[in-house]
Amino acid sequence: MDKNYKDIIKKEYVKCAADPVYFLKKYSYIQHPIQGKIPFSLYDFQEKTVEEFIQHRFTVILKARQLGISTLTAGYSLWLMTFHQDKNVLVIATKQDTAKNLVTKVRVMHANLPSWLKQPCVEDNKLSLAYKNGSQIKAVSSGEDSGRSEALSLLILDEAAFIDKIDVIWAAASQTLSTGGQCIALSTPNGVGNWFHKTWVDAEDGLNDFKFTKLHWTLHPDREQEWRDEQDRLLGPSLAAQECDCDFITSGQNVIDGILLEDIKNSTVIEPAEKRGIDSNLWVWEPADYTKDYIVCADVSRGDSTDYSAFHVIELESCRQVAEYKGRISTRDYGNMLVNIAQEYNEALLVVENNNIGWAAIQQIIDRDYQNLFYTSKDLKWVDTQRQVTNKHYREEKQMVPGFTMSMKTRPLVIAKLEEFFREKAVYVQSNRLIDELFVFIYNGQKAEAMRGYNDDLVMSFAMGLWIRETALRLRAEGIDLARKTLSNINAHQGLYTPEENRNDSWVWNTGGKRPEESLEWLI
Repeated sequence: MDKNYKDIIKKEYVKCAADPVYFLKKYSYIQHPIQGKIPFSLYDFQEKTVEEFIQHRFTVILKARQLGISTLTAGYSLWLMTFHQDKNVLVIATKQDTAKNLVTKVRVMHANLPSWLKQPCVEDNKLSLAYKNGSQIKAVSSGEDSGRSEALSLLILDEAAFIDKIDVIWAAASQTLSTGGQCIALSTPNGVGNWFHKTWVDAEDGLNDFKFTKLHWTLHPDREQEWRDEQDRLLGPSLAAQECDCDFITSGQNVIDGILLEDIKNSTVIEPAEKRGIDSNLWVWEPADYTKDYIVCADVSRGDSTDYSAFHVIELESCRQVAEYKGRISTRDYGNMLVNIAQEYNEALLVVENNNIGWAAIQQIIDRDYQNLFYTSKDLKWVDTQRQVTNKHYREEKQMVPGFTMSMKTRPLVIAKLEEFFREKAVYVQSNRLIDELFVFIYNGQKAEAMRGYNDDLVMSFAMGLWIRETALRLRAEGIDLARKTLSNINAHQGLYTPEENRNDSWVWNTGGKRPEESLEWLI
Protein backbone atom coordinates (compact mmCIF):
# COMPACT_ATOMS: atom_id res chain seq x y z
CA MET A 1 0.00 0.00 0.00
CA ASP A 2 1.22 3.42 -0.89
CA LYS A 3 2.64 5.35 2.05
CA ASN A 4 0.26 8.24 1.45
CA TYR A 5 -2.68 5.86 1.71
CA LYS A 6 -1.33 4.44 4.96
CA ASP A 7 -1.01 7.94 6.36
CA ILE A 8 -4.55 8.80 5.30
CA ILE A 9 -5.92 5.62 6.87
CA LYS A 10 -3.94 6.25 10.04
CA LYS A 11 -5.30 9.79 10.30
CA GLU A 12 -8.85 8.55 9.61
CA TYR A 13 -8.47 5.83 12.24
CA VAL A 14 -7.28 8.34 14.83
CA LYS A 15 -10.10 10.72 13.93
CA CYS A 16 -12.72 7.98 14.20
CA ALA A 17 -11.30 6.85 17.54
CA ALA A 18 -11.55 10.39 18.90
CA ASP A 19 -14.99 11.25 17.53
CA PRO A 20 -17.82 8.67 17.56
CA VAL A 21 -20.16 11.04 15.69
CA TYR A 22 -17.66 11.32 12.83
CA PHE A 23 -17.15 7.55 12.84
CA LEU A 24 -20.88 6.79 12.68
CA LYS A 25 -21.71 9.39 10.03
CA LYS A 26 -18.88 8.46 7.67
CA TYR A 27 -18.41 4.72 8.04
CA SER A 28 -21.53 3.20 9.55
CA TYR A 29 -24.41 1.62 7.67
CA ILE A 30 -27.79 0.54 9.00
CA GLN A 31 -30.52 -1.75 7.72
CA HIS A 32 -33.60 0.26 6.74
CA PRO A 33 -36.83 -1.81 6.64
CA ILE A 34 -37.74 -0.48 3.18
CA GLN A 35 -34.58 0.99 1.64
CA GLY A 36 -32.22 -1.77 2.78
CA LYS A 37 -28.61 -0.88 3.61
CA ILE A 38 -28.19 2.90 3.94
CA PRO A 39 -25.58 5.23 5.49
CA PHE A 40 -26.27 6.17 9.10
CA SER A 41 -27.00 9.87 8.61
CA LEU A 42 -27.40 11.22 12.13
CA TYR A 43 -29.92 13.95 12.91
CA ASP A 44 -28.86 16.88 15.07
CA PHE A 45 -30.57 15.46 18.18
CA GLN A 46 -28.82 12.12 17.63
CA GLU A 47 -25.41 13.80 17.40
CA LYS A 48 -26.09 15.66 20.63
CA THR A 49 -27.13 12.43 22.32
CA VAL A 50 -23.88 10.68 21.34
CA GLU A 51 -21.91 13.62 22.72
CA GLU A 52 -23.75 13.17 26.03
CA PHE A 53 -22.73 9.50 26.04
CA ILE A 54 -19.11 10.64 25.94
CA GLN A 55 -19.50 13.33 28.58
CA HIS A 56 -21.53 11.41 31.17
CA ARG A 57 -21.17 8.00 32.80
CA PHE A 58 -24.90 7.59 33.37
CA THR A 59 -27.59 8.67 30.92
CA VAL A 60 -31.37 8.24 31.20
CA ILE A 61 -33.28 8.90 27.96
CA LEU A 62 -37.02 9.50 27.87
CA LYS A 63 -37.89 9.06 24.23
CA ALA A 64 -40.64 8.84 21.67
CA ARG A 65 -40.85 5.78 19.45
CA GLN A 66 -39.01 5.40 16.16
CA LEU A 67 -36.35 8.03 16.76
CA GLY A 68 -33.49 5.62 16.10
CA ILE A 69 -32.13 5.79 19.65
CA SER A 70 -31.67 2.04 19.99
CA THR A 71 -29.74 2.10 16.71
CA LEU A 72 -27.72 5.05 17.97
CA THR A 73 -26.89 3.17 21.16
CA ALA A 74 -25.80 0.18 19.06
CA GLY A 75 -23.55 2.49 17.02
CA TYR A 76 -21.97 3.89 20.18
CA SER A 77 -21.38 0.33 21.43
CA LEU A 78 -19.67 -0.53 18.11
CA TRP A 79 -17.39 2.52 18.42
CA LEU A 80 -16.52 1.64 22.02
CA MET A 81 -15.64 -1.97 21.14
CA THR A 82 -13.74 -1.07 17.95
CA PHE A 83 -11.39 1.51 19.41
CA HIS A 84 -10.96 0.24 22.97
CA GLN A 85 -9.65 -3.00 24.36
CA ASP A 86 -11.45 -5.26 26.83
CA LYS A 87 -14.74 -3.38 26.81
CA ASN A 88 -17.65 -5.46 28.09
CA VAL A 89 -21.07 -4.28 26.90
CA LEU A 90 -24.25 -5.86 28.28
CA VAL A 91 -27.74 -5.27 26.86
CA ILE A 92 -30.72 -6.04 29.11
CA ALA A 93 -34.29 -5.79 27.85
CA THR A 94 -37.74 -7.10 28.71
CA LYS A 95 -37.33 -10.03 26.33
CA GLN A 96 -34.28 -11.76 24.95
CA ASP A 97 -35.38 -10.99 21.36
CA THR A 98 -35.49 -7.27 22.17
CA ALA A 99 -31.96 -7.34 23.57
CA LYS A 100 -30.83 -9.53 20.66
CA ASN A 101 -32.10 -6.93 18.16
CA LEU A 102 -29.64 -4.38 19.49
CA VAL A 103 -26.76 -6.84 19.17
CA THR A 104 -27.93 -7.52 15.60
CA LYS A 105 -27.71 -3.81 14.83
CA VAL A 106 -24.10 -3.84 16.06
CA ARG A 107 -23.36 -6.90 13.90
CA VAL A 108 -24.81 -5.23 10.76
CA MET A 109 -22.74 -2.08 11.35
CA HIS A 110 -19.61 -4.14 11.97
CA ALA A 111 -20.12 -6.19 8.78
CA ASN A 112 -20.27 -3.05 6.66
CA LEU A 113 -17.17 -1.33 8.04
CA PRO A 114 -14.14 -0.97 5.76
CA SER A 115 -11.59 -3.70 6.35
CA TRP A 116 -9.05 -1.37 7.99
CA LEU A 117 -11.63 -0.44 10.65
CA LYS A 118 -13.09 -3.89 11.21
CA GLN A 119 -11.87 -5.76 14.28
CA PRO A 120 -11.36 -9.52 13.90
CA CYS A 121 -14.15 -11.55 15.53
CA VAL A 122 -13.52 -14.48 17.87
CA GLU A 123 -17.20 -15.08 18.61
CA ASP A 124 -20.25 -14.25 16.55
CA ASN A 125 -23.71 -15.62 17.36
CA LYS A 126 -27.25 -14.34 17.78
CA LEU A 127 -26.75 -13.15 21.36
CA SER A 128 -23.14 -12.01 21.41
CA LEU A 129 -20.29 -10.56 19.39
CA ALA A 130 -16.68 -10.71 20.62
CA TYR A 131 -13.53 -9.15 19.16
CA LYS A 132 -9.94 -10.28 19.27
CA ASN A 133 -9.07 -7.11 21.20
CA GLY A 134 -11.07 -8.45 24.17
CA SER A 135 -14.16 -6.28 23.67
CA GLN A 136 -17.59 -7.87 23.45
CA ILE A 137 -21.33 -7.23 23.52
CA LYS A 138 -23.88 -9.65 24.95
CA ALA A 139 -27.70 -9.67 25.08
CA VAL A 140 -29.75 -11.09 27.97
CA SER A 141 -33.36 -10.90 29.06
CA SER A 142 -34.36 -9.37 32.36
CA GLY A 143 -33.84 -11.43 35.48
CA GLU A 144 -32.74 -10.83 39.04
CA ASP A 145 -29.26 -12.19 38.25
CA SER A 146 -28.82 -10.23 35.00
CA GLY A 147 -25.44 -8.50 35.11
CA ARG A 148 -24.71 -9.60 38.66
CA SER A 149 -21.35 -11.26 37.97
CA GLU A 150 -20.32 -9.19 34.96
CA ALA A 151 -17.52 -6.63 35.07
CA LEU A 152 -19.23 -4.10 32.84
CA SER A 153 -17.87 -1.25 30.75
CA LEU A 154 -21.31 -0.30 29.43
CA LEU A 155 -24.76 -1.39 30.61
CA ILE A 156 -27.63 -0.73 28.20
CA LEU A 157 -31.16 -0.97 29.64
CA ASP A 158 -33.40 -1.04 26.59
CA GLU A 159 -37.04 -0.08 27.21
CA ALA A 160 -36.11 0.23 30.85
CA ALA A 161 -39.60 1.28 32.01
CA PHE A 162 -40.92 -2.14 30.99
CA ILE A 163 -38.18 -4.35 32.47
CA ASP A 164 -39.48 -6.53 35.29
CA LYS A 165 -37.56 -6.33 38.57
CA ILE A 166 -35.28 -3.66 37.15
CA ASP A 167 -34.71 -2.18 40.60
CA VAL A 168 -33.13 -5.47 41.66
CA ILE A 169 -31.18 -5.69 38.40
CA TRP A 170 -29.84 -2.16 38.83
CA ALA A 171 -28.89 -2.76 42.45
CA ALA A 172 -26.74 -5.71 41.34
CA ALA A 173 -25.41 -4.38 38.04
CA SER A 174 -24.53 -0.93 39.35
CA GLN A 175 -21.91 -2.52 41.59
CA THR A 176 -20.13 -3.81 38.49
CA LEU A 177 -19.95 -0.25 37.12
CA SER A 178 -18.18 1.14 40.17
CA THR A 179 -14.77 1.07 38.48
CA GLY A 180 -15.86 3.56 35.82
CA GLY A 181 -18.43 1.73 33.70
CA GLN A 182 -21.28 3.52 31.93
CA CYS A 183 -25.03 3.02 31.90
CA ILE A 184 -27.54 4.09 29.23
CA ALA A 185 -31.17 3.63 30.26
CA LEU A 186 -33.60 4.40 27.47
CA SER A 187 -37.33 3.95 27.22
CA THR A 188 -40.72 5.29 26.32
CA PRO A 189 -42.69 6.04 29.51
CA ASN A 190 -44.73 3.39 31.27
CA GLY A 191 -46.59 5.20 34.01
CA VAL A 192 -45.15 6.62 37.20
CA GLY A 193 -43.50 5.10 40.23
CA ASN A 194 -41.35 2.52 38.47
CA TRP A 195 -37.53 2.54 38.47
CA PHE A 196 -37.27 4.38 35.16
CA HIS A 197 -39.67 7.12 36.25
CA LYS A 198 -37.98 7.56 39.62
CA THR A 199 -34.55 7.66 37.99
CA TRP A 200 -35.74 10.30 35.53
CA VAL A 201 -37.38 12.46 38.22
CA ASP A 202 -34.36 12.20 40.51
CA ALA A 203 -32.08 13.14 37.60
CA GLU A 204 -34.22 16.22 36.93
CA ASP A 205 -33.93 17.18 40.59
CA GLY A 206 -30.19 16.54 40.71
CA LEU A 207 -30.57 13.68 43.18
CA ASN A 208 -28.58 11.07 41.24
CA ASP A 209 -25.69 10.85 38.76
CA PHE A 210 -27.81 10.40 35.62
CA LYS A 211 -27.85 12.95 32.81
CA PHE A 212 -31.47 13.22 31.69
CA THR A 213 -32.37 13.59 28.03
CA LYS A 214 -35.91 14.01 26.69
CA LEU A 215 -36.49 13.19 23.02
CA HIS A 216 -39.97 14.29 21.92
CA TRP A 217 -41.48 13.17 18.61
CA THR A 218 -41.24 16.74 17.27
CA LEU A 219 -37.42 16.44 17.15
CA HIS A 220 -37.68 14.25 14.09
CA PRO A 221 -37.37 16.59 11.07
CA ASP A 222 -39.67 14.47 8.90
CA ARG A 223 -42.63 14.45 11.28
CA GLU A 224 -45.45 16.95 11.29
CA GLN A 225 -48.69 17.17 13.28
CA GLU A 226 -50.38 15.05 10.63
CA TRP A 227 -48.11 12.16 11.56
CA ARG A 228 -48.95 12.60 15.26
CA ASP A 229 -52.70 12.63 14.51
CA GLU A 230 -52.27 9.40 12.57
CA GLN A 231 -50.71 7.77 15.64
CA ASP A 232 -53.86 8.57 17.62
CA ARG A 233 -55.88 6.74 15.00
CA LEU A 234 -53.52 3.77 14.78
CA LEU A 235 -52.64 3.32 18.46
CA GLY A 236 -55.43 5.04 20.34
CA PRO A 237 -54.97 8.26 22.35
CA SER A 238 -53.55 6.59 25.47
CA LEU A 239 -50.93 4.43 23.75
CA ALA A 240 -50.07 7.23 21.32
CA ALA A 241 -49.39 9.57 24.25
CA GLN A 242 -47.10 6.92 25.72
CA GLU A 243 -45.26 6.21 22.49
CA CYS A 244 -44.95 9.75 21.15
CA ASP A 245 -45.35 12.45 23.79
CA CYS A 246 -42.91 11.35 26.52
CA ASP A 247 -45.72 11.81 29.04
CA PHE A 248 -45.47 9.71 32.19
CA ILE A 249 -48.91 10.68 33.45
CA THR A 250 -50.87 9.52 30.40
CA SER A 251 -48.81 6.36 29.95
CA GLY A 252 -48.92 3.05 31.78
CA GLN A 253 -51.73 0.77 32.92
CA ASN A 254 -52.99 2.81 35.85
CA VAL A 255 -56.33 1.78 37.31
CA ILE A 256 -57.18 5.44 37.86
CA ASP A 257 -56.40 7.83 35.01
CA GLY A 258 -53.13 9.66 35.69
CA ILE A 259 -54.42 13.00 34.42
CA LEU A 260 -57.32 12.80 36.86
CA LEU A 261 -54.97 11.97 39.73
CA GLU A 262 -52.72 14.88 38.80
CA ASP A 263 -55.76 17.19 38.80
CA ILE A 264 -56.79 15.98 42.27
CA LYS A 265 -53.25 16.40 43.56
CA ASN A 266 -53.22 20.01 42.37
CA SER A 267 -56.72 20.90 43.59
CA THR A 268 -57.88 19.10 46.77
CA VAL A 269 -54.75 17.55 48.30
CA ILE A 270 -53.53 19.58 51.29
CA GLU A 271 -51.42 19.10 54.37
CA PRO A 272 -53.40 17.69 57.32
CA ALA A 273 -54.50 20.06 60.02
CA GLU A 274 -53.16 17.64 62.63
CA LYS A 275 -50.67 14.75 62.69
CA ARG A 276 -51.13 12.47 65.69
CA GLY A 277 -49.27 9.61 67.27
CA ILE A 278 -45.68 8.84 68.10
CA ASP A 279 -44.89 8.40 64.44
CA SER A 280 -47.27 11.21 63.35
CA ASN A 281 -48.93 8.79 60.92
CA LEU A 282 -52.52 9.54 61.89
CA TRP A 283 -53.46 12.48 59.69
CA VAL A 284 -56.58 14.51 60.41
CA TRP A 285 -57.97 17.13 58.05
CA GLU A 286 -61.40 17.73 59.60
CA PRO A 287 -62.78 17.02 63.09
CA ALA A 288 -66.01 15.11 63.60
CA ASP A 289 -69.25 16.95 62.85
CA TYR A 290 -72.02 15.68 65.15
CA THR A 291 -74.60 16.21 62.39
CA LYS A 292 -72.86 13.81 59.98
CA ASP A 293 -72.36 10.07 59.62
CA TYR A 294 -68.94 8.50 59.04
CA ILE A 295 -67.42 5.22 58.01
CA VAL A 296 -64.01 3.92 59.08
CA CYS A 297 -62.55 1.41 56.62
CA ALA A 298 -59.41 -0.46 57.66
CA ASP A 299 -56.80 -2.84 56.30
CA VAL A 300 -54.68 -4.79 58.81
CA SER A 301 -51.03 -5.76 58.45
CA ARG A 302 -48.70 -7.88 60.53
CA GLY A 303 -46.94 -4.81 61.89
CA ASP A 304 -43.57 -5.79 60.38
CA SER A 305 -41.52 -4.26 57.56
CA THR A 306 -43.42 -5.85 54.66
CA ASP A 307 -46.60 -3.81 54.66
CA TYR A 308 -48.68 -1.27 56.55
CA SER A 309 -51.91 -1.09 58.46
CA ALA A 310 -54.11 1.62 56.99
CA PHE A 311 -57.52 3.16 57.47
CA HIS A 312 -59.59 6.09 56.26
CA VAL A 313 -62.38 8.08 57.85
CA ILE A 314 -64.90 9.01 55.17
CA GLU A 315 -67.90 11.30 55.62
CA LEU A 316 -70.77 9.15 54.42
CA GLU A 317 -72.91 11.60 52.47
CA SER A 318 -70.27 13.58 50.58
CA CYS A 319 -67.67 10.79 50.35
CA ARG A 320 -65.12 13.22 51.75
CA GLN A 321 -61.89 11.89 53.22
CA VAL A 322 -61.43 13.54 56.63
CA ALA A 323 -58.75 11.40 58.33
CA GLU A 324 -56.23 8.69 57.44
CA TYR A 325 -53.68 6.39 59.03
CA LYS A 326 -50.75 4.47 57.51
CA GLY A 327 -48.18 2.90 59.75
CA ARG A 328 -46.74 -0.20 61.37
CA ILE A 329 -48.39 -1.13 64.63
CA SER A 330 -49.30 -4.26 66.56
CA THR A 331 -52.74 -5.72 65.85
CA ARG A 332 -53.83 -5.17 69.47
CA ASP A 333 -52.87 -1.49 69.42
CA TYR A 334 -54.40 -1.12 65.96
CA GLY A 335 -57.71 -2.57 67.12
CA ASN A 336 -57.78 -0.10 70.00
CA MET A 337 -56.92 2.76 67.66
CA LEU A 338 -59.78 1.80 65.33
CA VAL A 339 -62.28 1.78 68.19
CA ASN A 340 -61.05 5.14 69.45
CA ILE A 341 -61.23 6.82 66.04
CA ALA A 342 -64.64 5.31 65.29
CA GLN A 343 -65.99 6.57 68.62
CA GLU A 344 -64.51 9.99 67.94
CA TYR A 345 -66.35 10.18 64.62
CA ASN A 346 -69.85 9.73 66.00
CA GLU A 347 -69.66 5.97 66.57
CA ALA A 348 -68.83 5.47 62.91
CA LEU A 349 -69.55 2.29 61.01
CA LEU A 350 -66.29 0.34 61.43
CA VAL A 351 -65.30 -1.88 58.52
CA VAL A 352 -62.22 -4.09 58.94
CA GLU A 353 -60.96 -6.54 56.33
CA ASN A 354 -61.10 -9.96 57.94
CA ASN A 355 -58.03 -11.47 56.33
CA ASN A 356 -55.89 -13.83 58.40
CA ILE A 357 -54.20 -11.17 60.51
CA GLY A 358 -57.33 -9.00 60.43
CA TRP A 359 -59.07 -11.29 62.90
CA ALA A 360 -56.65 -10.25 65.63
CA ALA A 361 -57.68 -6.59 65.31
CA ILE A 362 -61.36 -7.55 64.97
CA GLN A 363 -61.16 -9.61 68.17
CA GLN A 364 -59.79 -6.58 70.00
CA ILE A 365 -62.70 -4.51 68.67
CA ILE A 366 -65.19 -7.14 69.85
CA ASP A 367 -63.48 -7.32 73.25
CA ARG A 368 -63.96 -3.55 73.50
CA ASP A 369 -67.69 -4.20 72.88
CA TYR A 370 -67.83 -1.77 69.96
CA GLN A 371 -71.36 -2.13 68.62
CA ASN A 372 -71.20 -0.58 65.17
CA LEU A 373 -68.95 -3.20 63.58
CA PHE A 374 -69.63 -4.25 60.02
CA TYR A 375 -70.55 -7.88 59.29
CA THR A 376 -70.37 -9.83 56.03
CA SER A 377 -72.84 -12.49 54.92
CA LYS A 378 -70.99 -15.75 55.38
CA ASP A 379 -72.71 -17.52 52.54
CA LEU A 380 -72.65 -14.64 50.03
CA LYS A 381 -69.17 -13.29 50.63
CA TRP A 382 -70.22 -9.92 49.32
CA VAL A 383 -72.45 -7.07 50.36
CA ASP A 384 -76.20 -7.56 49.97
CA THR A 385 -78.47 -5.15 51.80
CA GLN A 386 -81.31 -7.52 52.56
CA ARG A 387 -79.15 -10.39 53.76
CA GLN A 388 -76.81 -8.14 55.70
CA VAL A 389 -79.62 -6.56 57.69
CA THR A 390 -82.15 -9.31 58.09
CA ASN A 391 -79.69 -12.03 59.00
CA LYS A 392 -78.34 -10.05 61.89
CA HIS A 393 -81.62 -8.35 62.76
CA TYR A 394 -83.36 -11.68 63.22
CA ARG A 395 -80.39 -13.02 65.16
CA GLU A 396 -79.22 -15.45 62.46
CA GLU A 397 -75.70 -14.70 63.57
CA LYS A 398 -74.29 -17.98 62.31
CA GLN A 399 -74.75 -16.59 58.80
CA MET A 400 -72.65 -13.50 59.54
CA VAL A 401 -68.97 -12.92 60.16
CA PRO A 402 -67.46 -9.72 61.55
CA GLY A 403 -65.51 -7.61 59.10
CA PHE A 404 -65.42 -7.46 55.32
CA THR A 405 -64.40 -10.54 53.35
CA MET A 406 -62.11 -9.64 50.45
CA SER A 407 -62.26 -12.59 48.07
CA MET A 408 -61.68 -13.40 44.42
CA LYS A 409 -65.32 -12.45 43.86
CA THR A 410 -65.39 -9.22 45.80
CA ARG A 411 -61.96 -7.79 44.88
CA PRO A 412 -62.78 -7.00 41.21
CA LEU A 413 -66.09 -5.47 42.29
CA VAL A 414 -64.36 -3.32 44.90
CA ILE A 415 -61.75 -2.15 42.35
CA ALA A 416 -64.48 -1.38 39.82
CA LYS A 417 -66.29 0.73 42.42
CA LEU A 418 -63.05 2.60 43.15
CA GLU A 419 -62.54 3.37 39.47
CA GLU A 420 -66.18 4.42 39.09
CA PHE A 421 -66.04 6.89 41.97
CA PHE A 422 -62.89 8.55 40.67
CA ARG A 423 -64.08 8.57 37.05
CA GLU A 424 -67.30 10.30 38.08
CA LYS A 425 -65.39 12.64 40.43
CA ALA A 426 -67.59 11.54 43.30
CA VAL A 427 -64.85 11.48 45.95
CA TYR A 428 -62.96 14.22 47.76
CA VAL A 429 -59.39 13.14 48.53
CA GLN A 430 -57.08 15.26 50.69
CA SER A 431 -54.13 12.89 51.19
CA ASN A 432 -51.02 12.96 49.04
CA ARG A 433 -50.12 9.51 50.46
CA LEU A 434 -53.27 8.03 48.92
CA ILE A 435 -52.70 9.81 45.59
CA ASP A 436 -49.10 8.59 45.47
CA GLU A 437 -50.28 5.00 45.97
CA LEU A 438 -52.91 5.42 43.25
CA PHE A 439 -50.22 6.57 40.80
CA VAL A 440 -48.51 3.17 41.13
CA PHE A 441 -51.73 1.11 41.36
CA ILE A 442 -51.82 -0.64 37.99
CA TYR A 443 -53.29 -3.52 36.07
CA ASN A 444 -50.72 -6.31 36.12
CA GLY A 445 -52.35 -8.56 33.56
CA GLN A 446 -55.92 -8.95 34.79
CA LYS A 447 -55.15 -8.10 38.42
CA ALA A 448 -55.13 -4.61 39.86
CA GLU A 449 -52.27 -4.19 42.31
CA ALA A 450 -49.36 -1.96 43.30
CA MET A 451 -46.23 -1.95 41.17
CA ARG A 452 -43.50 -4.18 42.45
CA GLY A 453 -41.76 -2.55 45.39
CA TYR A 454 -44.79 -0.42 46.37
CA ASN A 455 -47.77 -0.80 48.68
CA ASP A 456 -51.50 -0.46 48.07
CA ASP A 457 -52.74 -0.55 51.67
CA LEU A 458 -54.31 2.91 51.50
CA VAL A 459 -55.81 2.20 48.09
CA MET A 460 -57.48 -1.06 49.08
CA SER A 461 -58.85 0.23 52.37
CA PHE A 462 -60.26 3.28 50.58
CA ALA A 463 -61.78 1.11 47.84
CA MET A 464 -63.36 -1.12 50.47
CA GLY A 465 -64.87 1.94 52.16
CA LEU A 466 -66.41 3.15 48.89
CA TRP A 467 -67.96 -0.26 48.30
CA ILE A 468 -69.44 -0.49 51.80
CA ARG A 469 -70.65 3.12 51.57
CA GLU A 470 -73.06 2.07 48.85
CA THR A 471 -74.63 -0.43 51.22
CA ALA A 472 -74.76 2.09 54.02
CA LEU A 473 -76.65 4.60 51.89
CA ARG A 474 -79.05 1.91 50.66
CA LEU A 475 -79.78 0.95 54.27
CA ARG A 476 -80.58 4.52 55.14
CA ALA A 477 -82.81 4.92 52.09
CA GLU A 478 -84.84 1.83 53.03
CA GLY A 479 -86.03 3.17 56.36
CA ILE A 480 -85.07 6.11 58.51
CA ASP A 481 -85.67 4.24 61.77
CA LEU A 482 -83.44 1.40 60.71
CA ALA A 483 -80.89 3.86 59.43
CA ARG A 484 -80.81 5.54 62.77
CA LYS A 485 -80.14 2.23 64.44
CA THR A 486 -77.50 1.15 62.00
CA LEU A 487 -75.72 4.25 60.83
CA SER A 488 -76.24 7.51 62.62
CA ASN A 489 -75.88 6.04 66.11
CA ILE A 490 -77.91 8.68 67.90
CA ASN A 491 -77.89 6.19 70.73
CA ALA A 492 -74.28 5.18 71.08
CA HIS A 493 -75.27 1.76 72.37
CA GLN A 494 -77.29 0.86 69.30
CA GLY A 495 -74.93 -0.42 66.63
CA LEU A 496 -75.27 -1.73 63.14
CA TYR A 497 -75.93 -5.34 64.00
CA THR A 498 -77.05 -5.58 67.57
CA PRO A 499 -78.75 -8.52 69.25
CA GLU A 500 -82.15 -8.73 70.89
CA GLU A 501 -81.56 -6.31 73.73
CA ASN A 502 -81.20 -3.37 71.39
CA ARG A 503 -84.62 -3.68 69.77
CA ASN A 504 -86.44 -0.38 69.49
CA ASP A 505 -89.90 -0.25 71.03
CA SER A 506 -91.08 1.74 68.02
CA TRP A 507 -91.40 -1.60 66.21
CA VAL A 508 -93.94 -2.90 68.77
CA TRP A 509 -97.68 -2.27 68.07
CA ASN A 510 -100.27 -2.27 70.82
CA THR A 511 -103.29 -4.14 69.36
CA GLY A 512 -105.40 -3.98 72.53
CA GLY A 513 -106.30 -7.71 72.41
CA LYS A 514 -105.28 -10.66 74.52
CA ARG A 515 -101.80 -10.30 73.06
CA PRO A 516 -101.64 -6.48 73.04
CA GLU A 517 -98.05 -6.27 71.80
CA GLU A 518 -97.27 -7.44 68.29
CA SER A 519 -93.88 -7.00 66.54
CA LEU A 520 -93.84 -5.15 63.24
CA GLU A 521 -90.27 -6.10 62.35
CA TRP A 522 -91.60 -8.17 59.46
CA LEU A 523 -92.28 -4.86 57.70
CA ILE A 524 -88.55 -4.19 57.33
